[in-house]
Amino acid sequence: MAQLKLSKKSGAAGIVCSVATIIAIVINAGHVRTNERGLELIGNAESCRRDPYVCPAGVLTDGMGNTHGVKPGTIKSVQQIAMEWEKNILDAESCVNRYANGKMLSDDTFSAAVSVTFRAGCGNMRKSTMFSFFREGPAAYKSACNQFSRWVYGGGRVLPGLVTRAGKEEALCLDGLK
Repeated sequence: MAQLKLSKKSGAAGIVCSVATIIAIVINAGHVRTNERGLELIGNAESCRRDPYVCPAGVLTDGMGNTHGVKPGTIKSVQQIAMEWEKNILDAESCVNRYANGKMLSDDTFSAAVSVTFRAGCGNMRKSTMFSFFREGPAAYKSACNQFSRWVYGGGRVLPGLVTRAGKEEALCLDGLK
């Protein structure tokens, strides 16, 4: 595949952009529910690249974890990245609302669920044990938060970055239960 000849994210600097700038644009737009802690968790884990790269799971990616409509050789503007990231966050939020009782979750717990959904995809999460626990209601929320450590695989193997991210997601989720 020609796409897989692109440099791996970890091996090349690429054309970087500011995660903080993208977060500020999305927060100022006022369309997402995910709180600033959640956006920072997602944004810092994804980083920001204006040019396409192949992520550790082998998927062509650009912006801040965007995998939709990525074309080799295309350099995106900060505004394009912010718009795509906002759309991807809104898609994850919609999934959490629909399949994980999202409207009933605290902002921190909701934001943690959005983060894992952003990276794992709605198709995987809607059938997950984690989302089942969220659907059961408040008595099962702690059990749901304890599921993040199961979501550490990319490309069929455990990725250290996902282990770190899952720990931060779990802490954010549990903070929402206090």
